[in-house]
Amino acid sequence: MVGSAQTGPTASLPRFEPWFNRGGYTLGRYILRRILISFPVLLGITVVTFAFANLAPGDPVTAMIDPMSGIEPGEVEKLKEALGINRPIPVRYFLWLKEVLRGNLGYSYVTHRPVATMIAERLPQTLQLMFTALSISVVLGVSLGIYAAFNQYSLLDNVFTFMVFIGISVPAFFFALLAIYVFSFRIPLFPTSGIKEPLSTLPPIIDRLHHLVLPAAVLGIEGVAGYLRYTRSSVLEVMRQDYVTTARAKGLRERAVRIGHVLRNALLPLVTIVGLSLPSLIGGALFIEVLFSWPGMARMAIEHTLGRDYPVIMGIGLVSATMVLFSNLVADIVYTVVDPRISYE
Repeated sequence: MVGSAQTGPTASLPRFEPWFNRGGYTLGRYILRRILISFPVLLGITVVTFAFANLAPGDPVTAMIDPMSGIEPGEVEKLKEALGINRPIPVRYFLWLKEVLRGNLGYSYVTHRPVATMIAERLPQTLQLMFTALSISVVLGVSLGIYAAFNQYSLLDNVFTFMVFIGISVPAFFFALLAIYVFSFRIPLFPTSGIKEPLSTLPPIIDRLHHLVLPAAVLGIEGVAGYLRYTRSSVLEVMRQDYVTTARAKGLRERAVRIGHVLRNALLPLVTIVGLSLPSLIGGALFIEVLFSWPGMARMAIEHTLGRDYPVIMGIGLVSATMVLFSNLVADIVYTVVDPRISYE
């Protein structure tokens, strides 16, 4: 009967779940589970780093002693015993791990300074260089990738594709040498090394930015090529989906379709890609900091690796691994929060 109350079972409506609670699992539990998973990974990285550092030829004592000094072998053994490097590698690793759990990263064999203090002095410069390069890569790469996708097979699209092949194929240190030659010697716009000029009349922040532009731009070139290629492919793939065709068929403006349907879905996986790009930034910083004499953590790692300075090597390895795992954790959390299709289970 029309108008009568409906009886019997009714279809259940989809229940709205807030972003912090999906499928009975909360965001807090998801973060806690990811953190607990990261600890074994971090422990495994420290084991591998410690093993490779200690199995490499040479040791800190022989690296510090002049071969022509004529020191007696017995004195060398006494020095090794004083530093504790004549013990078995597993014993030394567990002693190092015990001190790390207490918050002590040890002392440098070369400078005799606390490793934590040395890293704290260099880490801000490395982070400044890395995140400036990352910002350049993301802004330019994503913007050019979107333009290339929306103007597929145009002249600029072909030019960008050619630039991508160059950016991926040519190593970063070649771009660094080329940039130094062009923008420091032929056209003296930027300094070749350091983070500040001793007698500069510029404000400190302007002087720092003046030194930062060239190394950050060189470090970000490879990232621009990768983000451009990925963004272009992702946007083109989403543009072929049925829901985009349906949106156009409903009469939506092209601007609304591109922003609300194409870009919103195509750029979503970019969150994970940005998080996973940190390891390559750390690796690229090794060359850039050396070539531009940038006083960062990567340059310090090379200097102390040559001297077999085990505490510094392990401290830098621990901090670098923590940075990578933390960036991946943040990327996963952000991606899970912004994508309602992913469950916290």
